[in-house]
Parts: sequence; C-alpha cells; structure tokens
Amino acid sequence: MIRMLSGDLPRSRVLTVLLAIILLALLCAPFVFPGARALNMAAKICIFVVLVASYDLLLGYTGVVSFAHTMFFGIGGYGVAIAMSNMAPGWGALAVGALGAVVVSAVLAFVIGLFSLRVRAIFFAMITLAVATAFATLVSQLSDWTGGEDGLTFKVPDVFTPGFSLGDTEWFGVPLNGKLLSYYFVLVCAAVLFLMLLRLVNSPFGRVLQAIRENDFRAEAIGYRTVVYRTVSTVLSAVFAALAGVLMALWLRYNGPDTSLSFEIMVDILLIVVIGGMGTLYGAIIGTTLFLLAQTYLQDVMKLASDATAAVPLLSNLLHPDRWLLWLGLLFILSVYYFPQGVVGRLRGHSSSHDTHEIAS
Repeated sequence: MIRMLSGDLPRSRVLTVLLAIILLALLCAPFVFPGARALNMAAKICIFVVLVASYDLLLGYTGVVSFAHTMFFGIGGYGVAIAMSNMAPGWGALAVGALGAVVVSAVLAFVIGLFSLRVRAIFFAMITLAVATAFATLVSQLSDWTGGEDGLTFKVPDVFTPGFSLGDTEWFGVPLNGKLLSYYFVLVCAAVLFLMLLRLVNSPFGRVLQAIRENDFRAEAIGYRTVVYRTVSTVLSAVFAALAGVLMALWLRYNGPDTSLSFEIMVDILLIVVIGGMGTLYGAIIGTTLFLLAQTYLQDVMKLASDATAAVPLLSNLLHPDRWLLWLGLLFILSVYYFPQGVVGRLRGHSSSHDTHEIAS
C-alpha cells in the first residue's frame, strides 16, 4: 500500500521489520497490553507520529526551524474543545471544531510564513517562538472560551464514550466499548494522515522542498520561488499539526495548556525528530515509539534497578526514579553520538553499504 501511495519504501530490512512490529503492536495494543496506561501510550504514539511527521516536513524536508508547532497543535485541540463545549457533542460539532482549527491554523501559518520567511533562519525561529508565547498567553487570558489554565473538559460523540457498548461480546477478554472504538478511530486517522504526508514529501512538491533545503540560492536561480514553497510547507505542516491536536483532544476528552501548548512538547518534538532521523518521515514512527516508551517506562525500570542495587548506596541513589530525566538526557546524547543521522538514517546507510558490498563481491 505504501509503495502504491508514495513509492517511498523503508529501504532497509531492519527498518521494515521494526515498522511492521510497531504497526502490529499498535493494532493489537488493546488486547495484548491491557490497562489504561498502555492504551493511553499507544494512542499517544499514534498522535505524536502525525505531529512529529508534520514537523519533519518543515524541518527535515524544507530546512525551516520553527518553535510555533505546538501552537498549531493547541489550536486543533482548542477548536474541538470549544466546539464540543458550545454545541451538541456530536459529529457535527467535531467537524466544525476540526474545520475551524484547520482554517485558523492555515491562515496564521500563512501570515507567519509570508512575513517572516524572508528573514534569516535564526530570526524566523525567534519570531515563531515569540508568536507561540503570545498565543499561549492569550489562551490563558481568554478563560471564558478556553478555560484558562484549567483547560476545557467536554463530551464526545456517544460512540466514543466508555459507556457505549456493542453488546456483551468480548474479544480476547476485552469489551467492545466506546474507548476501544475511540482508540481505533485515532489509529486509523493517524495512519491516513501519515500516508498523506508520505505521499506529499515524495511528490514533485516534496522534491522542490528538498532542493530548497540543500541550496535555496540554487533553487531560486533555476526558477523556483523559495518563499512561496516555504510558505506552503509552513501552512501544510500547521494543518497536519492541528489535525493531530484534534485527535489528542478527542482521545483525552480534554484540552488545556499543559497537554497541547507546553514548550516541553516542542522540545520533545525536536528530540524525536533528531532521534528518528530528519528528512525521513519514517523517523517519526521510530523516534516517537522509542521516546515515549522511555518517557513512560524508564522510571519503572530505574526503580527496579535501584531496588536491585540497594546494597550499593551510591549506585542505588544514581538509579533512583527521581533522576529519570538525567538518564533520559544521557540516552539522547548517546543516540545523537552513535546515530548522528538518526536511527532511520543509520539503518538505511548500513543497508546501502551492505548492498554495495554484496554487489562488489
């Protein structure tokens, strides 16, 4: 299916196996990994794959550094939250909220791109940071609409509520309720959005973006209006980020500053793109999975290690779960050192070298 839609295959046997394992795990997550924590992490992986891939379109394929990506993510979440809070919580409200968020994100991204992409990269990054900060402040002040710092909790369509049931039938001991349907709705939407992005970056438009990333002066010299392409890339990236925000809000049935506008999320996106591999898109899947697994379960692993080394006070203290951010940072440094092109870039490079060696032999 991926080949028919984009022609961009993983180009690495190991990468293909990893992607297949992740896809299979996400498909079977409700039945294989019971518990709300595991299911919530699986849903978050689906959503963040879209969010990170949309940022990779901007950074990895166009070479544009932006710190406003979580702003569009938040707009998507608030679009749904506000619509669901002020309208009947049905499909109509969901459509209105999603469409409104997409339009607002596209217009705002267009204005930012049109007036800012002519400046140098560092200045554009600072402008986007300023806009994102101003937007977060505005959201906290418009508490009548956004709920302020507390955010908005809202109802979702009945089919996605935990009380909804398809009968007394269970699959592998798991009831067929609204939570299960909500998860698979998020999974299917995320898969469709990712395939759309994959098709986009492998289209003639995507090739021009890569040419601009490599040498914008040369691209301009052969007739491509780089400002136009960068602006369109910014708008498309914002739209996909907003749709990821829609999925996040729908899954949580809540949206607030901490879940969608936090600068920590922006840092996480940057880390995931670097870990997975910039300009690969598949890196969004690998990087998101590795990062969220570490973020979710590293503390548990460290607690086990700390208890096991209780006889060695210094080592046990270093492995205390409260120091998980330190070890997460060290893991990131090691991943950058050993995988400077990201995990996907390293796997593809290793595969190419292996194929070249076989041909030479």
